[in-house]
This record gives sequence, C-alpha cells and structure tokens, in this order.
Amino acid sequence: MTFFETTAYISLVAISVGILFIFIRLLKGPSLADRIVALDLLTAAGIGFISILSFLYDKPVLLDAAVILALLAFLTTVAFAFYLERKK
Repeated sequence: MTFFETTAYISLVAISVGILFIFIRLLKGPSLADRIVALDLLTAAGIGFISILSFLYDKPVLLDAAVILALLAFLTTVAFAFYLERKK
C-alpha cells in the first residue's frame, strides 16, 4: 500500500465522521436555513468522498457523477435561497 492510498483511506474515514456530524446538524438544525446549509455541506462532503473513491478504484467515471452532484447541489441551494427570499 502506497502513501497516497493510505492517505486516501484516512481521508475517507475523516469525511465519514464529518458526514455523521453533518447529519446531526441536518436533523437538529434550529431553522430552515441551518438545515439548508447542512444539506449543502453534506453534498460537498459526498463529492469529496466520491472523488477519493474515484482515485482509489481508478474509475474516472465517478468524477462525472461528482460533477453532476455538484451541479444539482448548486441548483438546489439557489432554489432554497429563492424560496427563503420570497418567504420574507
């Protein structure tokens, strides 16, 4: 096992722990805005997770999935921001 593989596995564990904390914030968020930010952060962590898996398994097609997920996350965040602005 190379240094890069070891670092990638450690990063996967760190991102997984972060995802657990993000889920807690997503469930306990006191406001809708907090939940939206947690959902956006969850998507960013998922993109990082997918990118590392793409490196480990040498599957570049996973990066395409990560880009699509990033685009969907951006559109979702914009839609929620539009909703919150209109609600005021």
